[in-house]
Amino acid sequence: MTIFRWIIGVISAILAGGSLLSFVLFMAFDIPVWLDRARAFRRGMVTALLFWFNSEVWGRVVWTLIHW
Repeated sequence: MTIFRWIIGVISAILAGGSLLSFVLFMAFDIPVWLDRARAFRRGMVTALLFWFNSEVWGRVVWTLIHW
């Protein structure tokens, strides 16, 4: 499970960096397409983190049911 956490962490960090960079470019040049890209990166990051959380919770549920 530690490898899965690292993979999700790296993916989330890349998406957060892309979102931040896109937002900075939007603020600097006032081009609306960069705001759309920043939002898309943010949605991807939130999706990855929710997938991680859901996997953690259901993994514990399955582990508990197996070892009951």
